[in-house]
Amino acid sequence: MKPARKPIKNTRARREAAGTPSVARERVLAAAYAAFTEHGYDGASTLEIASRANVSKRELYALFRSKEGMLTACIAERAQRMRRPLAAPTPTDKDALAAALAGFGAATLRGVSDPKVLALHRLAIAEARRLPGIAEALEANARQPNRAALTALFTDAQARGLIGDGSPATMAREFLALLWGDLLMQLLLGVAAPPGDADIAIRAKTAAEQIILLHPA
Repeated sequence: MKPARKPIKNTRARREAAGTPSVARERVLAAAYAAFTEHGYDGASTLEIASRANVSKRELYALFRSKEGMLTACIAERAQRMRRPLAAPTPTDKDALAAALAGFGAATLRGVSDPKVLALHRLAIAEARRLPGIAEALEANARQPNRAALTALFTDAQARGLIGDGSPATMAREFLALLWGDLLMQLLLGVAAPPGDADIAIRAKTAAEQIILLHPA
């Protein structure tokens, strides 16, 4: 087991270790993400986050105005990472549509089922009433963009005659419901383990086939 890294006390050394403001921001986000997922919102202190990131508290607050701002930024940054695999080539036939949907579904399942991402979801749910900005950040940066991308995929497929009439937004919601079933709730409650690659592939392929059957061209 590696010894814990000692925080850098000298201000100049801290700045050299942190690097440019963008690098320092990444270090703070990584430190904050670890602290929040390990200790929860109240248990994660700004002093611990600053020590993990090797920056001063003054530098910390220069980058983020508050601890809530750090958590919101963590959610936005993690959501951006999750969205990257969701981009799919435009399908030109039904097989390509099924493959695109299956790929989208697999990427969604894999991203959300990550234990650290689930921890952020639990944190957002727990703090939703006291800190509504956290839940709003999760919705605006993760859920809404994913639904929008899926809706756009169905809209394009419909224009190409690959899927039947109906609201693309409704199709997107139906696909996500078929994809998840009650798995997400089980994961959030901790009564189910994250699915493996084989289970993810089967679940995503099945959801893709079912949504196409529900809306035949």
